[in-house]
This record gives sequence, structure tokens and C-alpha cells, in this order.
Amino acid sequence: MREPLGESLPDDSDALRARLRELVERAERNETVFRKTLEREKEVLSADSLPRLLDVAVGGLRSSYGLEAVTLVLQDPQHEIRHLLLGDGWKPDSFEGVLFADSVVTLAPQMQTLVRPWLGPYVGTDHQLLFPGASGLGSVAILPLKRNDRLVGALNFGAADPLRFTPEHATDFLMHLAVIVGFALENACNRARLVRAGLTDYLTGWHNKRYFHSRLREEVARAQRHGGAVSLLMIDLDRFKEVNDASGHVGGDAAIREIAQRIESQVRSSDAAARFGGDEFAVLLPGTGTAEAHHLALRILRATSAAPVEVRPGVQRTITLSIGIAGIQPGRGDDDHKSLAEGLLAEADAALYRAKAGGRNRVEGPR
Repeated sequence: MREPLGESLPDDSDALRARLRELVERAERNETVFRKTLEREKEVLSADSLPRLLDVAVGGLRSSYGLEAVTLVLQDPQHEIRHLLLGDGWKPDSFEGVLFADSVVTLAPQMQTLVRPWLGPYVGTDHQLLFPGASGLGSVAILPLKRNDRLVGALNFGAADPLRFTPEHATDFLMHLAVIVGFALENACNRARLVRAGLTDYLTGWHNKRYFHSRLREEVARAQRHGGAVSLLMIDLDRFKEVNDASGHVGGDAAIREIAQRIESQVRSSDAAARFGGDEFAVLLPGTGTAEAHHLALRILRATSAAPVEVRPGVQRTITLSIGIAGIQPGRGDDDHKSLAEGLLAEADAALYRAKAGGRNRVEGPR
């Protein structure tokens, strides 16, 4: 005898209602995730500077998604991004969660073949370099950042919940977020390059020759109007060709960056320092006589040669400088500021030549 047809309907109806509630809850969760992702993407795209973008991409995402850890690894083999930050007055290590690497693959070998976001359990041996200092992570999501099929970095999420990121989760939202962050990163770097391109030396972050000539004429004109002094240091690395020959251009660039930092540690914020090109630098000293400039030049010599420079891993070299000094004293009445500036450069160059001819690693003043 068959059971009445209607007796199983209540059970079926309860199951359908439970299933419907589950689907509605899932849809609401997805909607929440979508709104959060959309809001965060808008913030990423609206970041008006590279420092702002780094803050939004790390701290903003960590807060928005309630994660224990978020890191952003930037592939920066030539240290260009770090130089862009330094040029804007930011120290690269001041951005929590932002890591700079010559190659992202050295931090996470799986990045070499990763095409889409990878989700799964946290494994210390595989992921500790991506989350330095983090503890208690149960699962991670690794998002490769690419531009024009080139790996430029990785955005990494870490959660204590081992089920927060699993291989079964869909990665479409994360994939889209990675595209947005990669695009925003490229734009932010391009904007920073444009700002600095006309007036800044890429390698050192110092002003370039174009800026220096303009500033020199301004300071000469100001000194003439107010009866002030101006001094100029022309600086050249001694036997720099030997550094390049022995260590290659990478070693040479490393030496120039380090020497620039040592020189910069001695000059005042009111001074104007520039890289003229190659291994030649200039420091303009407004309101400074040649005697005071001579003392500064000696401090620069000592700071430069105090310790060897690492020109490549495991290879160090002591580098010295030759410095020429020229100056304009108060009361020198010449209204042709351009000619006066050019004459000051020529005098400093002549003094630099005398320093080199006199044996290098020395300072020569005006005659």
C-alpha cells in the first residue's frame, strides 16, 4: 500500500526553506564582500601618491577585511621605487608591511609559475618570508601583481582562521583586486617619475644639473641684492673608473649612491646638492663664505673615507674625493647674474682640477 503523497511535504518544505536561507546568507555575504572590494578598489585607484597607495594597499586592506596580516612585496631590482620614495622625503622602511625585493621569487618560489591568486594553509617554510614577524597564521592568499605579463610584486593576505582562505574558495574577487593594485602601482610610480624627471637624478634622488643651474642663478642674484656670500663645492670621486672596471656598473652605481648619502649627511637643509652626472657632484652653500665652506669640505672628505663602501656583495673599497671651492663675497658688484654664476662654476672646476693634480683626496680653495 502506497504512502499518502502529502505526508513527506513538510520535511521537503523545511529542507527547501533551510537551503533557501543558506543561499540568501551566502548571497548577502558575497554582496558584503563585493561592496568592501569595490570600496577598497576605489580607494586604491584614487590614491594620489605612491606613499598613499602603499598605506591603502596594506593598512587599508588589513582593516577592511579584518585580517591578521597584509603585506605588499614590490619587485625593485634597481631600487627605483625606493629612490622615488626617498625623493619625496619618505624612508622605504617606514611603510609597515611593504617589502622590497630584487626578485619576488626569492621570497616565494611559487611566484615563478603563479598565474592566479593562490589560497591555502600557511606553511612556515614557504610563507614566512612573505609575512616577516607574523605569528598564528592559519591560511594565506597570495595575489601576484602583473603588468603586461611581467611580475611586479605580490599582495599577500594572512588570516588566523585556517578556513579563511582555502583552495575551494573562488578567486575572482581577489584576481580583480590584484589587477587594480598592479595598475594603480604602475600609475603611482609613473606620476612620481614625471614629477622628478625634470629636476631630479634617478640614481641618487638628488637634484640634477638642470635644477642646480637654476638654483645657482637665484642664489647669486639674492646674494647680490642683499650683499651676502655664496660658496660652491665641486666634488669628484677619485679613480672612479677603477671602481667601474673592477665591479661593473652595478657596483659603480652602488658606490655613487653610498657616497651621495655620506655627503648629504654633512650638508644643511638650506644647501642645494646636485649630481652633475657620472661621478661628479656639486653643493651650493647660500650665505656661506669660503672659509666655512672649506671646513664643510674637510668634513665631507672624512665622512666619505671613514669606512669602505660595499661595491658588490663581499667586496669593499675605500673611496676618496677631490673637492674644489669657489665663492662670491659680499660687495662684488656685478649685475650680470648669469655670467657671475657661470664664473663661479668655472672657478670651482679649476679648483677641483688643482685638487686632482695635487694628489687627490684633498680640498683646494680659490686663488
